[in-house]
Amino acid sequence: MKNTATARATLARGRIGAPALALALSMGATWAQPTDTNETSPMHAASPIPSRESAALTQRQRAIVPIAAFASAGDIGSLNKALDDGLNAGLTVNEAKEILVQLYAYAGFPRSLNALAALMKVLEARKARGIHDAAGSLPSQAAPTGEALLQAGTANQTRLAGSPVRGPLFEFAPAIDTYLKTHLFGDIFERDNLDWQSRELATIGMLSALPGVEAQLQAHMRIGMNVGLGSRQLRELTQLLAERVGTDAASRARGALEAQIGGQP
Repeated sequence: MKNTATARATLARGRIGAPALALALSMGATWAQPTDTNETSPMHAASPIPSRESAALTQRQRAIVPIAAFASAGDIGSLNKALDDGLNAGLTVNEAKEILVQLYAYAGFPRSLNALAALMKVLEARKARGIHDAAGSLPSQAAPTGEALLQAGTANQTRLAGSPVRGPLFEFAPAIDTYLKTHLFGDIFERDNLDWQSRELATIGMLSALPGVEAQLQAHMRIGMNVGLGSRQLRELTQLLAERVGTDAASRARGALEAQIGGQP
């Protein structure tokens, strides 16, 4: 995959946050001041960094949010409708799969497995109605293994957070630090058939549906901005949650966003 200087510059501005480990916000994690290390592991070519004054979310991006939220909440009835709408909005089958596979890192294997089973049934029903959905792309290459996987995951984690992440929590339980770097940021975030903006929209949707994970949700709002989502798009996301998912999820998302951007438009 091509090295992306723009992505490196955008993600190296010292913003706080990292997927699935923002628990460390309340456990003493620290983010070192970033430096340009000329790392060779790039932002995915499928993950461009647009202007932070981006236009509204696309229909495809909007479709991701309720899918992620309903899957995280275990609301299979509502998920079925959201999946149908998402496929109609342009999500490919493999993109929908990626969202629901990634779900397990935030809501657990049972919710992920149930959501994938729901997707299978939705696809069967659509096929019976004569709808042939595009399969979409598979990852362009297999994830590395061994030490190379740890290096790739560490680089991805640092780019997403804006700087290296460390702290007492990871010293207390170093195994979770290794799992985060090698599996979440390595195995999952190396899969380039779903761009990083889409993955963050999904993650924010997932965490908004779960009570008690406000620290992680705040971190992911910042990560969303790190990967190029503008404040207008994130405000639109909170409104979409209010309209499609529920007031509790929307309230959590608004609170997390306001904690990051305050009164910014």
